[in-house]
Formats: sequence, structure tokens, C-alpha cells
Amino acid sequence: MEAADAAELISEIKEERAEAEATEKFRNVAALTIAIMAMLLAIGSLGGGNATDDMIYGNIKASDTWAFYQAKNVRQTEYRLAADRLELQIADPSLNPVERTAVEAQLARYRETIARYDNEPDPKAPTDSLKGEGKKQLAASRDYWAGPRFTVAGYAADTPGPPQVAQRLSERRAQVVVDALVAAGVRRERLVVAGRGSADPLATPAQSRRVEIKAE
Repeated sequence: MEAADAAELISEIKEERAEAEATEKFRNVAALTIAIMAMLLAIGSLGGGNATDDMIYGNIKASDTWAFYQAKNVRQTEYRLAADRLELQIADPSLNPVERTAVEAQLARYRETIARYDNEPDPKAPTDSLKGEGKKQLAASRDYWAGPRFTVAGYAADTPGPPQVAQRLSERRAQVVVDALVAAGVRRERLVVAGRGSADPLATPAQSRRVEIKAE
């Protein structure tokens, strides 16, 4: 092995070791912080708050609405396939005028149903996107009950070395927090992991080693 290669290998090993140590230290701090947050939430819930019940209800509503959406999507696909078969019949030159008229009328009804399945507002509240039975309304309702998504962004602005080291470390920090939140009961699909690397340094190194959680 050449001297330059050996030096590069040693440098990489040091960087990986430093990353691992920094990640483990951050993991311990994050675990303590989240434990304190969980304790505060538990204490707050003793005061009669219904946050847990609301969350469970929202999850059930989102799940039920999405199941309804999927069922409607399957039914719409069946109508589309039936419409395709009718179009083939209409294209048949041997079809007599009476039969053609009947098939065309049936095809028009199928197409109307397909369009209605896409967008069917509530007649009593046509401007309310959360009411109605079309796929558009059901998707909006599901998103409403599922709740917001959050970006969990890690930062490592004080990390020495090449930018990719800070990038990997910031991603690990964000992942540590996401893992802890999921373990505490937060749905994973609501969380987006982001590594900001050495971006946005703050006044002190301690502040630069951070994770921010923002609602999208």
C-alpha cells in the first residue's frame, strides 16, 4: 500500500469513528430530551386532555376514508373496463342501428358514472372539499384526518472535515429523532427525514448541533 493510500485510509477511519461518537452522543441527548417531553405530555394528559383520543379517532377516520376511496377506485376501474368493451361493440360495423343506439346510451351512462366517481361534491355543501363521496373529496378527507406531516431536519454546522461528513452526521441525527418518535407512537408516514449538513450555523457549536421539527 502506498503511503498516500494509507494516509487516506487512516483519515477515513478517523472520520467514521468521529461520526459514530458524535451520533452516539447525540442519540443519548435526544433520548433524554424525548423522555422528558414524553413525561410532560403524560402529565398534561392527566389534566383531562383528550389528545390521545383525538389522535386515535383521527387515525380511524383516515383509515376508513381511505378504504372507501380504494373501494370506489376498484369500482371505477370496473366501469372503465365495461366502457372499453362497449366501445369495441360500437366499432363493429355489423351492429344494427337499434343495438348501436342502446350500446351508446349505456356507454354514456358508464362515462357519467366514471366522472362522478372522480368528483362528487355534497349537494348541500358543494364548495366544501371535505364533504362528498368522489375520490377527490375522499382523498382530501383522508389527508385532513391523517394530520400534518413533519420534516425532521438534522444539522451539523460545527463538524470539521469535508461537507459529506457533516451531511451524513446531520442525516443520522434526524434519523435518531425519527426513530424515537416512531417508538413513542408517531406514525412514520407523517415524518420526513432531512439532513441539512453544515447549513445554517448558529451562534455556538452547541446550537449548531441540532434537530428541528417543522410542520409542512
